[in-house]
Amino acid sequence: MSYQVLARKWRPKSFATLVGQEHVVRALTHALDQNRLHHAYLLTGTRGVGKTTLARIMAKALNCEAGVSSTPCGVCGACTEIDGGRFIDYIELDAASNRGVDDMTQLLERATYAPTSGRYKVYVIDEVHQLSGHAFNAMLKTLEEPPEHVKFILATTDPQKIPVTVLSRCLQFNLKQMPLTHIVDHLSRVLEAEGVAFEPAALRHLAKGAAGSMRDALSLLDQAIAHGAGKVEDEGVRAMLGTVGDEHLFALLDGLVAQDVQAMLEVAKLMDARSLSFDGGLQELATLFHRIALAQFAPEALLDDAERSRLMPYAQALDAEYLQLAYQIAIHGRDELSLAPDDYAGFVMTLLRLHAFGPERSAAAGPVAKPAAPLRQATPAAASAAASVAPPAAIKAVAAVPPAPTSASVAERADQDWHALAGRFPGMARQLAQHCELVERDATRVRLRLAPAHKHLQAHQEKLQQALRELWGAHQRLEISVAEPAGETPAARRQNTERERQEKAVASIEQDPFVRDVVDLFDASIDESTIKPV
Repeated sequence: MSYQVLARKWRPKSFATLVGQEHVVRALTHALDQNRLHHAYLLTGTRGVGKTTLARIMAKALNCEAGVSSTPCGVCGACTEIDGGRFIDYIELDAASNRGVDDMTQLLERATYAPTSGRYKVYVIDEVHQLSGHAFNAMLKTLEEPPEHVKFILATTDPQKIPVTVLSRCLQFNLKQMPLTHIVDHLSRVLEAEGVAFEPAALRHLAKGAAGSMRDALSLLDQAIAHGAGKVEDEGVRAMLGTVGDEHLFALLDGLVAQDVQAMLEVAKLMDARSLSFDGGLQELATLFHRIALAQFAPEALLDDAERSRLMPYAQALDAEYLQLAYQIAIHGRDELSLAPDDYAGFVMTLLRLHAFGPERSAAAGPVAKPAAPLRQATPAAASAAASVAPPAAIKAVAAVPPAPTSASVAERADQDWHALAGRFPGMARQLAQHCELVERDATRVRLRLAPAHKHLQAHQEKLQQALRELWGAHQRLEISVAEPAGETPAARRQNTERERQEKAVASIEQDPFVRDVVDLFDASIDESTIKPV
């Protein structure tokens, strides 16, 4: 018996086994069980997310010999013939190769005849957006009022190209890209059923390479099994895909936080020696910056506890503003690879840019917890850099605030102008301070009021307290209450000031005699979004 590829062998045959499209499955199962059947369905989504699979399951549900339901038996003649592509009343049409008006006319003429053996004739038109305009026009009337025995299921990866007259005649379901965790879980079940040994880390690389497509993931899994001689191992999968391992990425982060450019260059040399993709490396680095930013602002968004625990030290060590800049540097560096003398040079220049704009470190701060996985074959310079990860870069000394003769005079000036002081703290301490109103300050306590809309910033209260203690003394205790401010916070004042400047700039342009003459002469209008105050 010939080998059947995994993507076909493990194609779902019922709604219960379909992965990752629960919102569509719920709607279709309710419609089938309550006999509220529409005559035309439009399934949209990227490749390999289950559009054609859903169409086949729908055809079985409609034609199962046991009756119309959301749970076709799967063993009757109709179900087995649909699974095998032999059911005479189930017609799949590829619009890419049958896109003309003549093809559509022939299809619609056959639709008028009653089903040969089934309950319904089910027409599945794949990549329907590739039909010609005349073909769309030809099907409009039949699509709106088809014979009772006909059901249309249209599938497309590009719904924007479908005329609105067709969209209005269909029930539209948008299929989502498969989440990485769903793909990993499904691949695990497939390998266990196939009796193939695997390493979980390898499946994550395959899931990332599939980019949301379950079919692509299964195809890559077939390739990985062949590449690993019957086993799916992390190192073999990375070699097959040319992906950059986590150890390289975290070694780059270690060097970046430690401000050790030599350690970062050693990683680049090692990647070059192993012929790893520099484009993929920058893509993964940008993804890592994104995940670290999530760990800073919304750690609950990281569902994987192991990932959260590994990223939190970097979330504490990297200043929030610098992290945003680093993300931009990584994605722009990837765009510029094609303009570089070669990929290695472009990658190195991106690393140098990350280092050149890198965060400052406080010499007094303590070390950051070191992630467990060291870089393989790391040089002594890289190893020593990895062992000396620097402290939180967010704590740039509040020495930026000019010292005053006495703490009392500093406090008096701060009470009078909290707005000026709030803008001089570092990192997230500044973000929190600018959205707070100073309520009260005495010898031992500072009370602030934070608007409910920004209560997520309260997670950085410790950073602001440390900054205040460096300014006003270790005896100061910070208290923050969440309530609507009675006055104007520094952030609100800044927004009001910017709005006033914008309004003045717009008024200045509108009152300019030359501009008014141009508007009157050409019946023109002024695009206010292009006006920027100077």
